[in-house]
Amino acid sequence: MSEKSTFTRPNARTREERSESNESRSRQSMGQKWGRQDESETESESENTSEDLTCPECGGNVVVDDEHGETVCADCGLVVTEDSVDRGPEWRAFDAAEKDQKSRVGAPTTNTMHDKGLSTNIDWRDRDAYGNSLSSNQRQKMQRLRKWNERFRTRDSKERNLKQALGEIDRMASALGLPENVRETASVIYRRALDDDLLPGRSIEGVATSCVYAAARMAGVPRSLDEISEVSRVEKSEVARTYRYIARELSLEVKPADPEQYVPRFGSELGLSDESKMRARQLLKNAKEKGVHSGKSPVGLAAAAVYAAALLTNEKTTQAAVSDVADISEVTIRNRYHELLEAEESLGLA
Repeated sequence: MSEKSTFTRPNARTREERSESNESRSRQSMGQKWGRQDESETESESENTSEDLTCPECGGNVVVDDEHGETVCADCGLVVTEDSVDRGPEWRAFDAAEKDQKSRVGAPTTNTMHDKGLSTNIDWRDRDAYGNSLSSNQRQKMQRLRKWNERFRTRDSKERNLKQALGEIDRMASALGLPENVRETASVIYRRALDDDLLPGRSIEGVATSCVYAAARMAGVPRSLDEISEVSRVEKSEVARTYRYIARELSLEVKPADPEQYVPRFGSELGLSDESKMRARQLLKNAKEKGVHSGKSPVGLAAAAVYAAALLTNEKTTQAAVSDVADISEVTIRNRYHELLEAEESLGLA
């Protein structure tokens, strides 16, 4: 019995020592946490507080300390979470060139592609990364991979529809000189129309053209129906009819076209100065005050304003040149021209 007691007492002491050491370690770790909390409180004053998280103890604001990887309460100092994942890059860059060189991300996702740019593209050239030609076996293998890659990219009718329509949107936007944001908006509108099952009974080209027309007006760079129909494969009447249907079913917030939005483009194509463009905008503002623009074509009003402004600022241009740029008859330009001048005279500004 005495031997057993002498044998078990050291074990008991070691267990007590282990428990004491564990408690001391926990106190040290808590002290380190509180020390880091004091530092994080001073550094996180300039950071934005998180509105979604609140402190479970006091209900105060919770801030994120990215340097230490902790989420702490700004009021009581409680460490809510620690050892958070750093989702930033593991490298540092000291200038823009170095940042671009070290960046390893691919192209951003875009709605202008039917797969949003997430698929793999296999180059049509049978060459390796060093520019060397592939062997015959490798060429046959790559040809098979291209075939199956194309089949997987367009697996169903919806993806084939999107691929054809988005290609048409990109082609028409390029022909009209529309920016990238208009192409993105037109692609989103077409995707919504496809998801809402608005395409049955209508051609893909007609819906795609109406989406481009609506996106251009929503972005403030409108194009007339005549300009749209020139680059499209459908008639002007079908584009107008499809546009009204799409805008009504999707509840698109498209404002009426403002004649002033056409002035910069017409003036640039005619080579007019900034003074003439400003004068044309002033003419259109005066016409709006008198209500002359009601029921008139915005393209015709803009063309007449550009022509009148060029004459008032002593710049050389002709009705034929303005007619070619705006695709409006010279008779319409003359009629709107007199109406604009009469509106300005009635206001006593001429």
